[in-house]
Amino acid sequence: QLQPVESGGGLVQPGGSLRLSCAAAGFRFNSYCIGWFRQAPGKEREGVSLIVNSDGRTSTADSVKGRFTISRDNAKSTVYLQMNSLKPEDTAVYYCAAYRLTSVFIPCTFFRPYDYWGQGTQVTVSS
Repeated sequence: QLQPVESGGGLVQPGGSLRLSCAAAGFRFNSYCIGWFRQAPGKEREGVSLIVNSDGRTSTADSVKGRFTISRDNAKSTVYLQMNSLKPEDTAVYYCAAYRLTSVFIPCTFFRPYDYWGQGTQVTVSS
């Protein structure tokens, strides 16, 4: 059973940076679609960025493109979300989630069911 664990959230001023981490021991053994999602109070959850751990393919939402970068370190079974030029509207609980890619025909996308979810980490952007 894969159990993602997020870390790295906190309070940061507008324009600042944070790096979120998502660690799960099982990432290194199989191919997964790993996504970062966020949910602000009173808003729908939205996909932020995703990566295929086996080949490094990524996709990032337009709302954060150019400011957020997703990456992975397979040796550490960890996925990162580097967030720069943070804005107050980036304030949310950020979740890491994953599903296994058991076939090359299964796409990595925000819109398929994710089987494994972390507990979330709070990011607050405020002066």
